[in-house]
Amino acid sequence: GARTPMGSRTPMGMRTPMGYATPASGMYTPYGMNTPMGRMTPMGRMTPMGRMTPMGLQTPAGLKTPGGLATPIGSARGSLHELGEARGTVLAVKLDRIMDSVTGQTVMDPKGYLTDLNALNVQSDADVRDIKKARTLLRSVILSNPKHGPGWLAAARLEEVAGKIPTARHLIAQGCKQCPTNEDVWVEAARLEKPATAKAVIAKAVKALPHSVKLWLDAARRETEKPIKAKILRKALEFIPNSVKLWKEAISLENKEDARIMLSRAVECAPTSVDMWLALAKLSPYQDAKKVLNEARKHVPTDPRIWVTAAKLEETQGNERTVEVILARAKDSLAANGVAADRDMWLKEAEQSEKTSFPLVCQAIIKVTIKMGLDESDPKQMKRMWVQDAEAAISRGAIATARAIYNNAVEKLKGKKGLWLRLAQLETKYGNSESLDGVLQRAVRGCPNAEILWLMYAKQKWLQGDVGKAREILGEAFGHSKDSEAISLAAVKLESENGEIQRARLLLNRARQQCDTAKVWMQSVQLEREQTNYAQALALCEEGLAAHPHFAKLWMIGGQIYMEQTPPQLAEARRFFERAVRACPKSVPVWLCAAECEILDGKFPKARSLLEKARIKNPKSELLWLRGVEVESMDGQERVALHMMSKALQECPSSGVLWAHAIDLEPKPAQNAKSVDALKKCENDADVIVAVAQLFWRDGKIAKARKWFMRAVQLNPALGHAWGGYMAFELSHGDPGQQRDVLRRFCAAEPNQGIRWTKSVKKVKNWRLKWPQKMMAYLQEYWQNVLEFKPLDKEIEALLKGEELPAADVSMEAASAEIKDTKEAKEERKIPAEFFEAADRFSGPRQGWEFKTGSRGLGYYKTDPTKNEPRIKEEPL
Repeated sequence: GARTPMGSRTPMGMRTPMGYATPASGMYTPYGMNTPMGRMTPMGRMTPMGRMTPMGLQTPAGLKTPGGLATPIGSARGSLHELGEARGTVLAVKLDRIMDSVTGQTVMDPKGYLTDLNALNVQSDADVRDIKKARTLLRSVILSNPKHGPGWLAAARLEEVAGKIPTARHLIAQGCKQCPTNEDVWVEAARLEKPATAKAVIAKAVKALPHSVKLWLDAARRETEKPIKAKILRKALEFIPNSVKLWKEAISLENKEDARIMLSRAVECAPTSVDMWLALAKLSPYQDAKKVLNEARKHVPTDPRIWVTAAKLEETQGNERTVEVILARAKDSLAANGVAADRDMWLKEAEQSEKTSFPLVCQAIIKVTIKMGLDESDPKQMKRMWVQDAEAAISRGAIATARAIYNNAVEKLKGKKGLWLRLAQLETKYGNSESLDGVLQRAVRGCPNAEILWLMYAKQKWLQGDVGKAREILGEAFGHSKDSEAISLAAVKLESENGEIQRARLLLNRARQQCDTAKVWMQSVQLEREQTNYAQALALCEEGLAAHPHFAKLWMIGGQIYMEQTPPQLAEARRFFERAVRACPKSVPVWLCAAECEILDGKFPKARSLLEKARIKNPKSELLWLRGVEVESMDGQERVALHMMSKALQECPSSGVLWAHAIDLEPKPAQNAKSVDALKKCENDADVIVAVAQLFWRDGKIAKARKWFMRAVQLNPALGHAWGGYMAFELSHGDPGQQRDVLRRFCAAEPNQGIRWTKSVKKVKNWRLKWPQKMMAYLQEYWQNVLEFKPLDKEIEALLKGEELPAADVSMEAASAEIKDTKEAKEERKIPAEFFEAADRFSGPRQGWEFKTGSRGLGYYKTDPTKNEPRIKEEPL
């Protein structure tokens, strides 16, 4: 009963911790003794013999406490006493928070307290004291308000947590007597009882509360035999015939025929339950289902699911026209009944119809609701929304829904080229040739001035082998765009690819008169060059340069024509290139061609001089530096080449091409160290990765070499010599399945980059080759030793020659390539998902992450030096 320092009573009239008066209530020290001068000792403790120690002097036992206070004979009694005071204070504060100033009333949330009790675990004496406090509190709750059900629930749960199950049962039984109309109390009583007596408790509960759905469901779930469950649920329906939950539980226990009978009764008792109306329609024959759905619409006129189900019913009967009529009526009826237009809801219904194999319903929903919620006066907004809806549907795998959106969108906005292109791309990826033909045919009618649509249509027919139809399409396209460069060049390509050289000449002649563009002149020269009509080609070149004097490609082609003749006219080519570099001094390829002419003539000083001038005109050009280094190497000046490479790397420190060549320039013992430097500067440059892969290959580390080649072609699929090196590697160390896989991926990538690659494939004799044949030409030029190392597999050799193999053989080889795996790859599969972030391209370095191709594909992998493979800088190559 002591008072607190401010004169207020402690919660529930309790004394302060340890039962002693506080300093403000009489200045008493522990054990009730006064200090000398009537003052308390420091920290509120009494010194031995009742004297105060002077802050640092020795106690009678000669021991000092931390802080200068002496303890009696070094005992910890004061510390424990202080801890008890602190704990009592904390408990008092907690009780203050949950108590009102009015005795016997509480602001505690009993239901929330029940949740807290579930996580309570008695582990110490402190927890026991907490439970005692809570027991006292809850006793006051149930005594002050015995009709309050949550209080009884909380008290029973508390005893259950404390391990006193009989006490909990006794309390909840009293709660049932005090709160006979509280279903939660009855359910809790049944839960706490033993299984043998729980059913009796539930029986008393349903007698006291026969209209409680919760009690009836609990009673049914406690039964294990299906007939008894059904009997209980039917009894419950006698008391509560309009309970949807009870009907659903009861119907789920019946067979199909009995379920239909019960559903017929259920919709009479609960006519607003849409689920039961739909279930009854599903179990009924066609004619009866129509009647059921009509009745459902009368009772629930605001639910669109009934209309959608009716449309699906008609589709199952083949009534295609009726499907759209029903959904059009649905839109009007729902609007008349005050249902707000919900575009997203209808899109979900369309996608669900597609997933459940109702394509006509899906298409009809999109057609009827395509303009819902959109401003028809704003075509841009309509197009933007339709594109967003279609792309979202594609991301969720709803291709038919996206197709329907685009088809209806192009009907509303026929002149929007972007919509037609997206629809054509969709059909290209997910459709077939017939559907793509249909889309492109409609597209060129809707957008007759869109060149790309005409070109796509013509190319599609050409790929199908219908050259006549492709020619007809391009002819029609000329009628709409007479001055179109793209259509003219497409027509020329069509004719030249099919051997119609004279037709191509006539088309180019007309294109030069109508278009007069630099590309048209270039194609005219290239056509004659391919036919070895060098005089005509040079004449056209001079004529084109007169019209377009700064078009660098024409200058390059003209000089190359002189060098291709037999014998090469290098003097004429030199004079031609002198004019070229004056006309296009900023064109690096022109300078390289001029230097190539001098190299062919064996005049290395002249080539060196040209490249130095070019570097002055075009500073920081990695290609000019690279060619300069190669010139020194060809001239036998290895030291000069190394010195020039050092200068090149200073000017272009992040050039992967230069670093890759720098690795090759070094002696074999020093190449490993140089590759480490290259990776530090260009960690994710495909040229450097190829160079490192070749080092692994040289050292016999086959698994690592394959991994680095794969990484290179994924970093830059357009790098041709990376594919060439990868293919050469697989021809040496891979099986036919792996070789076929690399060749297939190479053909899909269609690479067009790389100095050596472009030099090979742009030779006139290689222009018309198929992609596998181009690979073979490259291998013969740069990897002849690999081709001679061991004989090629017959099927791979046939593929490299451009021959087609049966589809069955292709699938078998692809399967074998997928089955075969290395031990290293199997180890990588152990990488957890949180250590990988997918990425289709390199987006810059990240601290603690590495961009590579691993077991989870291309992306960023979290580095772990204790588990992952050591980086190349930590392991000699």
